[in-house]
Amino acid sequence: MNMLCRVGLIRRCAASLNVTINQVAASRQKHTLPDLTYDYGALEPHINAEIMQLHHSKHHATYVNNLNVTEEKYQEALAKGDVSTQVALQPALKFNGGGHVNHTIFWTNLSPNGGGEPQGELMEAIKRDFGSFQKMKERMSAATVAVQGSGWGWLGYEKESGRLRIAACANQDPLQGTTGLIPLLGIDVWEHAYYLQYKNVRPDYVKAIWNVINWENVSDRLQIAKK
Repeated sequence: MNMLCRVGLIRRCAASLNVTINQVAASRQKHTLPDLTYDYGALEPHINAEIMQLHHSKHHATYVNNLNVTEEKYQEALAKGDVSTQVALQPALKFNGGGHVNHTIFWTNLSPNGGGEPQGELMEAIKRDFGSFQKMKERMSAATVAVQGSGWGWLGYEKESGRLRIAACANQDPLQGTTGLIPLLGIDVWEHAYYLQYKNVRPDYVKAIWNVINWENVSDRLQIAKK
């Protein structure tokens, strides 16, 4: 094969590769805002409708939109082999991706029929790892209230030990990506989650949210985490 033929073959291969990369990027499914299974006002009086509407349709939607835009830019940088841009986009991926992941869990952790105490295996695990349900609530509440600035309080599952753990994450850092714990229950303590109703009294909001915790969802997440 002469040199001209080789150059032509290389160009055709490169063009084909670019088409394939662009097709993959175009076919990538975009993230979408999940629907709630309850009305915005269904968690009142513990979380009012205005907060829920803004939190879901504005704040969460912004994370979703920004995540899609960032991923598109990342795919473009990947196709170009632009490592500097890929690195520069990491914080936006973490922030918006974490915001989407965290809130998607959060909505399912809440229910107008929530509150009370968990049952079955989840309750037994709580008693084993914290002594009692009340002690778990107190420890998680304290860790959540103590988050400096914005962030989340979490009840997570540690796969290696098979134990429940409490952790706090700053900003929108995702629990599993940050600590390795599998998220079971998250409490959002960004001010947009409570300020319109509870002003700057975060402890009152954390105390109230236990009345709408969907323990069935938390139990289901524990079963999945253990598999």
